[in-house]
Amino acid sequence: MITGQRAVAPLRVFLVLLFGVLVLFQTMSLPGQFAHMARQDPEMAYLRWPATAVSVFWVLCVQVVVVATWQLLSLVKKDRIFTEASLRWVDAIVWAILAGWVVLAGVFLYVGFNAEDPGLPLLLFLALIGVAVLGLLMIVMRTLLRQATTLRSDLEQVI
Repeated sequence: MITGQRAVAPLRVFLVLLFGVLVLFQTMSLPGQFAHMARQDPEMAYLRWPATAVSVFWVLCVQVVVVATWQLLSLVKKDRIFTEASLRWVDAIVWAILAGWVVLAGVFLYVGFNAEDPGLPLLLFLALIGVAVLGLLMIVMRTLLRQATTLRSDLEQVI
């Protein structure tokens, strides 16, 4: 079985790859895709810039999670994960998820009130629930990290 220390290096490689793909999406793919869609369907062209802004924002939220995860991995490698510093990075993840969820809720409401077909609102509802579960799970993990940090500092005081 792979130990935590051995998993750090491959995880960092995948985080770098993920971040690179996200930058590519953010700067080229998403703006280009929405420009193409606006040319193809002029009736919906007014959504080009709002859709681009929302999509780029969501990618930015994921990038914050990637950077915070990288920082947490640095703390794991230094055996300093059970410190106050780690809680700040977990907070960054929670806030990024919350920000993305709030914008997703807004998109869900807009699409829900304007949709003619229930498919997209149902898909957005599924995403809304999934992101909510992820955010709440991170809050639970933060609580566990806080408890472990407190226990470790208490143990260090005893020793």
